[in-house]
Amino acid sequence: MPIEFKDLPYAADALEPHVSAETLHYHYGKHHKSYVDKLNAAIAGGSYADQGLEDIIRAAHAASDTGIFNNAAQAWNHTFLWHSMAPSGGGDPAGPLADAIKEKFGDLAGFQDEFRKAALGQFGSGWAWLVQSKDGLDVVATGNADTPLVHGSVPLLTLDVWEHAYYLDYQNERGKYVDTFLEELVNWEFAQQNFQADRAAS
Repeated sequence: MPIEFKDLPYAADALEPHVSAETLHYHYGKHHKSYVDKLNAAIAGGSYADQGLEDIIRAAHAASDTGIFNNAAQAWNHTFLWHSMAPSGGGDPAGPLADAIKEKFGDLAGFQDEFRKAALGQFGSGWAWLVQSKDGLDVVATGNADTPLVHGSVPLLTLDVWEHAYYLDYQNERGKYVDTFLEELVNWEFAQQNFQADRAAS
């Protein structure tokens, strides 16, 4: 069964003025769709054809099947990204996640500093993540299509730092883009849902 190219969780202009509809036209409508289309073409009729997306990612990674992995992981990462942002995002986390952030990073500002370092420190293309690992919360960066799904941790939030994610709106100012995500777009409700789901499954 083909991998679905899922709809955005909001209108294409819903993140303006922070992320423009033009950026989403290219980032979601062109880049993300291309990953899904290339993946479906590559898996048609093969051993991955009846697997779900996360299973494909893990199997392709284990088999060093780079082409399949890159497109599958990018398809998954992008769907996760759209939910990591919200039109009414920003603010402070609440509940158990807020407590875990305070325990790990001291306070929200401590988390923001670590996330900013990860996003700005990722050379070239990649991602910054808030994850739940076996040792608790952590902030990590991954290069290119890499994803925490294959490294034993549970993603809670992500930000795409490939240039196509921000260049139309921020040009070379990755730092401004990261700060805008943290202050205006981050979807703490989504992160809390992922955090609680992981705790319930443990």
